[in-house]
Amino acid sequence: MIDLRTLIADVPDFPKAGILFRDVSPLLKADFKATIDAMSALFNEDEWAAIDVLAGIESRGFIFASALAYKHGKGFVKIRKPGKLPNVAASINYGLEYGSDSLHMQAGDGSRVLICDDLIATGGSMGAAAELCTTVGYKVAGMACLVDLANLNTFKWHDMTVRSVIQYT
Repeated sequence: MIDLRTLIADVPDFPKAGILFRDVSPLLKADFKATIDAMSALFNEDEWAAIDVLAGIESRGFIFASALAYKHGKGFVKIRKPGKLPNVAASINYGLEYGSDSLHMQAGDGSRVLICDDLIATGGSMGAAAELCTTVGYKVAGMACLVDLANLNTFKWHDMTVRSVIQYT
């Protein structure tokens, strides 16, 4: 079995000086199936049964949420950046490790949602996504990402932690 972590590229000073960007692109190119299988294994069979839809945070979260939704026969919803989504039910502003942004979502229907992203750094986007999902009418059943920059965060949302495949401490 390949060590997925070895396929992540370190890109210094991106998107700005002082930031070490963990680029998952080489990993996705080399072994997408193993990556999705590893994310799938973060939850057991009973937990997958309790999830109705997967929500992907724009844009790399779409990759993981849609693949996991397909693998498990679940629905997929988008959490988008400004100006990219019609019929927005709510939006939320949040801080990044190097700036600020906002997320938008269409109305939910009470479904239980698993929120996915590629990476968690400070937890700003994941926390905002969880709040937004609740605001539009979803019940947050879990949060997952491929990479956790654990040295930058101790993120929890309502006593729920983000499950991750790879942790940098």
